[in-house]
Amino acid sequence: MGWRQFKNAEVGAHLKILVTGADGFIGSHLTEALVRAGHEVRAFVFYNSFNSWGWLDHCGEDVRGKFEVFAGDIRDPNGVRTAMKGCDAVLHLAALIAIPYSYHSPDTYIDTNIKGTLNIVQAARDLDVAKVVHTSTSEVYGTAKFVPITEDHPLQGQSPYSASKIGADQIAMSFFTSFGTPVTLVRPFNTYGPRQSARAVIPTIITQIANGRRQIKLGAVRPTRDFNYVTDTVAGFMAALNAAQGVGEVVNLGSNFEISIGDTAHLIAEIMGAEVEILTDQVRLRPESSEVERLWADNGKAYKLFGWKPAYGGRDGFKRGLVETIEWFWHPANLVDYKADRYNI
Repeated sequence: MGWRQFKNAEVGAHLKILVTGADGFIGSHLTEALVRAGHEVRAFVFYNSFNSWGWLDHCGEDVRGKFEVFAGDIRDPNGVRTAMKGCDAVLHLAALIAIPYSYHSPDTYIDTNIKGTLNIVQAARDLDVAKVVHTSTSEVYGTAKFVPITEDHPLQGQSPYSASKIGADQIAMSFFTSFGTPVTLVRPFNTYGPRQSARAVIPTIITQIANGRRQIKLGAVRPTRDFNYVTDTVAGFMAALNAAQGVGEVVNLGSNFEISIGDTAHLIAEIMGAEVEILTDQVRLRPESSEVERLWADNGKAYKLFGWKPAYGGRDGFKRGLVETIEWFWHPANLVDYKADRYNI
């Protein structure tokens, strides 16, 4: 199915879709949602000797066994091309995303995020894939120069991670500009929810409190973030996939609500019924000029092009999302998988 046929297809048509990073936090939720929507899904997971499918090993019973798994490495062009054969569309989420680890091992971020994205768009071009939805990140904006942040905001590589994602975004869009490869670039702001890694701030706070700690170790607490509940992010990806518009466009996915890390910690503690003291752990602080001080999304373009808007927007929506996230993490079977007694880079 070429782009013209895809564009003219009915919304909700049955598609064969490759999801890279399907074993991760957002990717596993997206894989489940696509299966439930009736699509044929090929889940690209990172090859490992344990035969682990990441979070897909814990997928819902209603989708278990209803998707295909391809174990490979996004850095391998032959494996990517093989995985993409026969697919109508690809949703590209595979990436290294931990900012602290990017200070430690920046070379791996170039290979995974930039070269991995090149492998995706090159294969999509060669195989005439009808749509590529590429995942960016709000970190590419750096500290906001104006708010709310529109897609026209300057890009600032304030960490090796964000620099690698800027490079990946530019590679993806260059294939649209140079070859007409049908790329849509979605730029999620700070996604949170069940299954998120403990390297992220919300799981860090929740797991410490859930394990009985009342002195909570965090990094900088003054920076603000625009948190997006995972089901909203997934809905944004699906809207981008189904929309007739959006090819060649960059589109923010955010809640249009700004809150500081410190206020987030206190809100979580309030929901969990705990009195907490926040301690600054020096090892968790980013280098001063690398810290992104402010993020706040303008999500108007997503509504204009895709008809997407967050179901968990504003402070009330954020609190509802936190309640659902806390319930998941507080379950003993889930909490046991998180090492709250150590800092995860």
